[in-house]
Formats: sequence, C-alpha cells, structure tokens
Amino acid sequence: MKVLLICPSIRSSVPLLAESAPLAAVPLLGQNLLEYWLAHIANSGIKEVIVLADDRPVYIHSIAGAGARWGLKATVIEESRELTPAQALLKYEKDLGSNAARNRIIVLDHFPEHPDELLFTGYAAHFQFLMNWMPQARTPDRVGVKEVMPGVYTDLGAHVSADANLRAPCWVGKNVYVGAGATVGPMSVVEDGSFIESGALVSHSFVGPNTFVGQLAELSNSFALGDTLVNLLTGSITKVPDNFVLSALRQPRPPQAGRLVDRLSDLYLRNLGEVQLLWKNFLMKKES
Repeated sequence: MKVLLICPSIRSSVPLLAESAPLAAVPLLGQNLLEYWLAHIANSGIKEVIVLADDRPVYIHSIAGAGARWGLKATVIEESRELTPAQALLKYEKDLGSNAARNRIIVLDHFPEHPDELLFTGYAAHFQFLMNWMPQARTPDRVGVKEVMPGVYTDLGAHVSADANLRAPCWVGKNVYVGAGATVGPMSVVEDGSFIESGALVSHSFVGPNTFVGQLAELSNSFALGDTLVNLLTGSITKVPDNFVLSALRQPRPPQAGRLVDRLSDLYLRNLGEVQLLWKNFLMKKES
C-alpha cells in the first residue's frame, strides 16, 4: 500500500512563510509538515510513499531522502505545478495500485488527523492551528523535547535563564536562548535557534527560527520572522529597521549541494536507455 503526498505551492495569504523554504518544509514547532506526515505514515504501517513537489523539489528531497529515517521507501517526484488530488489520482493511479483512492492522496496543508484545520490560509489561522497542534508535536521519536510543566514544552538544547518566566501554553525550541527576566507565553512559540534577550516579552506570538528579539522588546499578537513583523489582529506587515529590536541571526542555508548530484544521478538512471544509445552511437562513429 502506498500514500501520495502533495507539497503545496506558495500561498498568497502567507508569502513570508515560503521565502526561506517550501511550505511543506517550513519549521512548525521544530519540525516541518513533511516530517510529521512521514512519521505518521510510518506509524500507520504503510511502507511506501510518493512525494510530489513543484516548489524547490531539491529542498524536499533533502528532507525525505529515500525514506530510510522513517523506515519507508520514499520517492520524490518533481512536478511543474501543484496538482489537485483528483489530478494526482488520475496521473498516479497505476503507481498507487489497484486500490487507489483519494483518501490515500494528502495535500500537506494540515497536521495529521486535523484535516479541517488548514494551515497557510492566513497568519492568524496558521498561528491558532499551530497552537492546537502543540500538545501532539512531542511525538514519540522526538526524545529531545520535554514538557517541563503543564503546557510548557522545551527542547533539551534550549538555554532558559532561571530568572526567565515561561507561561503555558508555550514552546521553546532547540538552541533557543531566553535571558534573565524575559517572559515567553502564554500562547507563544519560539522556534529553533532564536534569541530572546533579557527583559523581552513574547506573548500570543510566534518567533520564527534564528530570530533575535532585543532587550525589553515586547511582542504581542505578532508573527516575527527575522526583521519582519506581522500583526495577527490586523494582518499588517512591518520591517523593523532596528537590528537591536528584531532581526535575523543568520540567513537560511539552501539544501546541501550534494543533493544536486543525487538529482542528476536520478535523471541519469531514469534515462539510462537513451544515454546508452547515445554512447553506442558515439563509439560507432569513432570506429568508422
């Protein structure tokens, strides 16, 4: 039995999210939708998965690989555009097997078992559904995340000052620093690699990966990604000019260059017959 996953293209309602990575690869509580779904599929007993990607497929392949991490056989296929489930069923019916059905074709725009909570429809809805998922994000394979008190989740790699205040519900990711006198929560997420300086306040807000929140800064009902701030109540977007208030600690890195070699190798294998014919033709011309 196989499952087909469709990676979403860029959504006009949340353009900032796709600036550094495809939507299926955007960090959501330390992992991305592709990782959550592959773990979910593996736990359900399914052994094979096909992943369709039109937005930066190399990035998607760098995450899924061949599926070995989850004990799966995974195949990433590059598409020219995002297919609908109906189009994917029509195109890949033979690959899915004789019992192909739409319920085995999943668009990666929601968390497992939350089909009615569509992410990427707007920053406020996205944030709310992220908060709803928080208790389930600590999946069995994530041994580095602990619930240090009811509703407060921190990664073992986070450094939280003894004088900091964490208020449930909140999430503090890997390699996050929370300084003395800083407050995170309630209803807040601080993604991996971020730095919350002493005295800063983060409430009802999302702080994206590798984001610096300066001393005594206050984020409320906000979505912060690097130096960009989205007001969750009004939807307005602002670039913060002062790097000591809000800024990106580092620019996101693209997938490893070695993955390009994997793609070229895959293209070679898929067209092996044509390559062999061309080589034989070359040798024949050389001998003559």
